Amino acid sequence: MTPVTPPKDFSPARTPFDALTVVVPAYNETPRIRETLRRIAEYCRTHVRDWEVIVVDDGSADGTAEAATAALDGEPRLRVLRHPRNLGKGQAIRTGALAARHPYVLFSDADLSTPIEELAVLAPHASSRAVVVASRGLPDSSLEVRQPLYRETMGRIFNRVVRFLLVPGISDTQCGFKLFGDEVARAVFPGLETGRFAFDVEVLARARLLGFDVVEVPVRWRNDSRSRVHPVRDSAAMLRDVFRIWWRLKVRRSHAPSAGG
Repeated sequence: MTPVTPPKDFSPARTPFDALTVVVPAYNETPRIRETLRRIAEYCRTHVRDWEVIVVDDGSADGTAEAATAALDGEPRLRVLRHPRNLGKGQAIRTGALAARHPYVLFSDADLSTPIEELAVLAPHASSRAVVVASRGLPDSSLEVRQPLYRETMGRIFNRVVRFLLVPGISDTQCGFKLFGDEVARAVFPGLETGRFAFDVEVLARARLLGFDVVEVPVRWRNDSRSRVHPVRDSAAMLRDVFRIWWRLKVRRSHAPSAGG
């Protein structure tokens, strides 16, 4: 995949409401992509001065790209990018983030489990050098529709492993709603290696290693029962990916020879 570099006049804005790119990764999302894009566009038209939405169709086989284009027919601020085959959610977000034309990049899941209106909760914490993480795990988080107990239990176990190995102090790395300042996006996404669901862990670990701020804030969240994350197969794959990330970012780096050695 060829990285897309930001334009030369790319400069920080004061807040995400000045200039924002919303990246929506999509894989076989025809049933809900239209309504999702309409809700995002309606919010941005009302609240954001300069905005765009980038849908990254990650090798869908159900006409997702065509449905996305039709959802906002004639809207010049919508772009639909396509992967020729399924590369994973992490790589879809990487493609969208590197193609962004605005200094703040919001990643949102296609199901809008975190409503687009929660951008207003993230925005006060934003800066060009920060990742603002929407969280379901803080005391003030509002879980309007909870996951089944077994999924919540598996999520807590996964988070304990992540906090111990890579991202201490963050109670929820996996919520699909994160806001990136331009410096973070341009530094973190080009080197992203994790394509599947554990990509969030690598993004946050890389951001911290590079000295950026990672800020966690409580949001409203509603479980979508149509989630494609398999509770056993995908959870095992995510744990494998976490150990690979730990090896690459922590162990391998600590054993690398110094510049003078």
